[in-house]
Amino acid sequence: MKKQLFTILLLCSCLWCIAQDFSAELAQKVIQWRHEIHQNPELSNREFKTAEKVANHLRSLGIEVQTGVAHTGVVGLLKGKRPGKVLALRADMDGLPVKEDNDLPYKSNVISQFGGQETGVMHACGHDTHVAILMGVAEYLAKNNDFAGSVKFIFQPAEEGPPPGEKGGARLMVEEGVLENPKVDAIYGLHINSATPVGVVRYKSKGIMAAAQRFVIDVKGKQAHGSAPWMSVDPILISAQIINGLQTIISRNSELTKEGAVISVGSIHSGIRFNIIPESAQMIGTIRTLDEEMKQTIIQRMHEMVPKIAEAFGGSAEVSIIESAALTYNDPALTQMAVKSLEKSLGKDNVQLMQAVTGAEDFSAFQEKVPGFYFFLGGLKEGNKPENAPSHHTPEFVVDDSGLIHGVKAMVQLSLDYLQ
Repeated sequence: MKKQLFTILLLCSCLWCIAQDFSAELAQKVIQWRHEIHQNPELSNREFKTAEKVANHLRSLGIEVQTGVAHTGVVGLLKGKRPGKVLALRADMDGLPVKEDNDLPYKSNVISQFGGQETGVMHACGHDTHVAILMGVAEYLAKNNDFAGSVKFIFQPAEEGPPPGEKGGARLMVEEGVLENPKVDAIYGLHINSATPVGVVRYKSKGIMAAAQRFVIDVKGKQAHGSAPWMSVDPILISAQIINGLQTIISRNSELTKEGAVISVGSIHSGIRFNIIPESAQMIGTIRTLDEEMKQTIIQRMHEMVPKIAEAFGGSAEVSIIESAALTYNDPALTQMAVKSLEKSLGKDNVQLMQAVTGAEDFSAFQEKVPGFYFFLGGLKEGNKPENAPSHHTPEFVVDDSGLIHGVKAMVQLSLDYLQ
């Protein structure tokens, strides 16, 4: 028994050494991959070059590769030296329709089409770093595969949501069997954060990110000349009243001492000319909730309120609500195990408990099927202030390259500890 215990302690000690022993060569590779992907971003369900880069890299490591999953997804399977559990690691690949505005030497100048409009394309949420980190983890584990079980590398398209009329993202990957053959026992994922210092990771057990729904409100009125508004039923005026009404659902119908909730209108389109009151308007937005009961209350109130507001002004309105992502829920037992690994890799003081956030993640689709753990990785350069960090999804968004190496170390340590 003493001999077995000594062997286990020695193995744990070796794994600790492995997770810390990263070569400068691998670090440079990860940063270079990140720069190349950042400079060549692709929109959701269109990540063709990114997927090709990932697939070629995994094949070069001798990893079994499957492409074309959920349109452009790539899945790699690395088998250890002995039978054991199957762990999945996930990175999302898509960029955003944002024109980059910073002075990075590897900034994106890509122009594409989104929603019928010409737009810049940018990795404004850090998915380029996620891909580079997981490529680095794959290289390290492929060269140090003296572990039991297997690692499934999931490079996911369309985390930001597929284009209208298309399916995509984590949910489609699950539908296409990404968690099967072999069956996945647990899954890990991370997200870099521009306001969290490099070297720090943040986590929360249970709900860490909100459930999200996409809503569309179509308003119908009556067109008239802009000089004679009394002859119209103005859909723009109705839309303004609806927006105001939606916010009263949050301020008057949502128990905010229980959990946070958000309704945001992100897009409104109506009319084509300055002196014509148009016939219709359309609003598109998002609902974010951290509690299922509150979510259902908000949805019910929207369906009750929106048509009545339009009717009060002589028009009509229809609401469509589409599920985008469930609550991102960290399995408590897996979280407890993962925190120990993170503390081992990055130091106890650098592993910090956080409050839930109203951002959403379709990583939740994997967590609905298997236990999962999702955490935030620091990307704020040393010496910079969090309050000055550009927000995600903005043209000025930036994260520091040095954060990537901490991400690789953390994911390697998580993987080895789980499998052993």
